[in-house]
Amino acid sequence: MNASKYTRGYFMPPVKSMKWTEKEYIDHAPMWCSVDLRDGNQALIIPMSLEEKLEFFEKLVNIGFKEIEIGFPAASETEYEFCRALIERNMIPDDVRIQVLTQAREHIIAKTFEALAGCKNAVVHLYNSTSVAQREQVFKKSKEDIIKLAVEGARLCAEYRDKTPGNFIFEYSPESFTGTEPEFALEICNAVIDVWKPTPDNKVIINLPVTVELSMPHVYASQIEYMSDNLHDRENVIISLHPHNDRGCAVADAEMGLLAGGDRVEGTCFGNGERTGNVDIVTLAMNMYSQGVDPELDFSDMQSLVEIYERVTRMKVNERSPYAGRLVFAAFSGSHQDAIAKGMKWREEKDPDHWNVPYLPIDPKDVGREYEADVIRINSQSGKGGIGYIMEQMFGIDMPPKMREHFGYAVKSVSDHSHKELMPSEIKQIFMDRYVNIETDFKIDEAHFVQKNGITASVTVNKNGKIITREAVGNGRLDAVSNAVKDSLDIKYSLITYQEHALETTSQSQAVAYVGIETDKGVFWGAGIKTDIIDASVCALVSAINNSGLVK
Repeated sequence: MNASKYTRGYFMPPVKSMKWTEKEYIDHAPMWCSVDLRDGNQALIIPMSLEEKLEFFEKLVNIGFKEIEIGFPAASETEYEFCRALIERNMIPDDVRIQVLTQAREHIIAKTFEALAGCKNAVVHLYNSTSVAQREQVFKKSKEDIIKLAVEGARLCAEYRDKTPGNFIFEYSPESFTGTEPEFALEICNAVIDVWKPTPDNKVIINLPVTVELSMPHVYASQIEYMSDNLHDRENVIISLHPHNDRGCAVADAEMGLLAGGDRVEGTCFGNGERTGNVDIVTLAMNMYSQGVDPELDFSDMQSLVEIYERVTRMKVNERSPYAGRLVFAAFSGSHQDAIAKGMKWREEKDPDHWNVPYLPIDPKDVGREYEADVIRINSQSGKGGIGYIMEQMFGIDMPPKMREHFGYAVKSVSDHSHKELMPSEIKQIFMDRYVNIETDFKIDEAHFVQKNGITASVTVNKNGKIITREAVGNGRLDAVSNAVKDSLDIKYSLITYQEHALETTSQSQAVAYVGIETDKGVFWGAGIKTDIIDASVCALVSAINNSGLVK
C-alpha cells in the first residue's frame, strides 16, 4: 500500500473557528429532513416503486419528519410522478414540506415548479458543485463562472416562485463543500443569499454537505462555525448539514456540526445512501434521546420502521446497528449478563428516576423491545447470572446461587456442543430435564408425617419396583424424609441446601423447591414442582439423589 499517493483534500478556515469546542452537548433537536426517498433511493440496486415510496413517505410522516426530500422531478419521470401522486392524493400534511432537488438550469427549474403545481408547502433545493476537483476536472470553469451559475439559478428560482402558487422556501447547496476552500464557499453562498434576500418569514436554507468525507469531524465543525459566523443575514439563514459517511464519521460530523452552528440535518434512516451512506438519523436522534434531549422524532416502534425499510429498500439493518439492530440489546458475555441482571434488580428495588443500567445506554422498552427476548442471549460465552436472569424473569425459577452456577455450566455445555444460541424455551427444557421431578432409580410413593419427638416421617420408597417402608425422625419434614431414605437405601449424603417459593407464572397455583446434597463425589442438585410445597420438596430431594448416582 502506497499512502504517499494521498494528501489532505480539505481546507481549514482562514481564521480560528473553535468556539464550538466549549459546548458540552446538543441541548435541543435540530430541524430534520429525511432524504431516504431521494438520496437513499438513488443508491438502491432496485429503486423503490411508486407504491413503496408512498408507503415509506407515510411512515416518515408518522415518525415526525416535517421535511422530506422526495427526489429530482425534472430529471426522472418516476420521480415526477411520485411528486404529483403525493400532491394529487392529498398525502402531504399541512405541517410537512416536501423537498425537491434541481440543478441551476432554466429548463430543469421550470420542470421542477411544474411538478410542484398545487403543492401547499415545499423546499426547492438548488445546487451546483464548487470543489477544486469538480471545478478543475469536471466543469473546467473558474470560480467566477461557478458563482455566475449559482446566482443565475437562484434568480430563476425566485422568478418561477413568483408565478407559481404555493408556499416555497429555497435551499442552496455548494455541493462538495468539504473539498471547497471555505472562503470560496462563503462567497458563493453569500451571493445566492443576496439574490434571495431572506426575511424572518421567508428564511433561506444553506446546506453545507459532507459530499465526501475528507477530514476528521472537528475540521467540518470548524468549517461550519466559520460559515455560521460570516454568512449574510445569518438570523434569517438556516444552516443545514448533510454528512456522508466515507470515513465512518457521519454521525460525529453531524453532532459536531450542530455544536458549531448547524440548525438542520439531512440524512436517512439507518444511513442508506451513496457509497458508505448518509448520516444515520436514527442513531443521531437516539444519541440525543439517550442524553435526555427530546429529538422530536418518534422511534418507539423501531421494529416497524426496520420492517418497512428492509422491505422497500431491499437493504438490511445490521444486527449491531445502534439502537435498531437485532443484537444491540443482547449480552452474550457472562460478566455483562450478570451486571445487567443485577442492574435490573436494583431498578426494581430502588425505582430510580433516571435510567442507569450497566451495558444498556437506553431502556430497550423505549424502542419497543423487551428485556426477556433482547437483553440476555445465551450461548457458550454466557454466564450463570444471565442464565439465572432468564429463568427468573421468564419462568419464575429462582434457584439458589450454587445451583444457578451448576445449571449455568450445564446450559453452556449444551450450547457449546450444539454450536448455537439457545432460546429461552430450550433453556427451560434443560432445567426440566436435568433437575425436575427425576424418578430414574427410585421414587417415593408416599410420605406421612406426625409431630413426635420433632417430626416423624413414614416413607414408602420404590426402588425399581421394590417397595421399602421406613420411619425416621428429623428436625423438619424434609430432614425426616431424608433420614428415612438414607436408612431404606443404605446410602450416605449430607443435605446442604433447601429453598422453596411459589411459582406464579402458570395458571395453576404451583410451588417449586430446590435441594442440594453433598456426597464424597461432590454436590448434586434436584428440583420439584408440585401444587403442594411438601410434595415439591420431596420431589426435589428424590431428584437430587437420583442425579447423584448413589442408588444402584
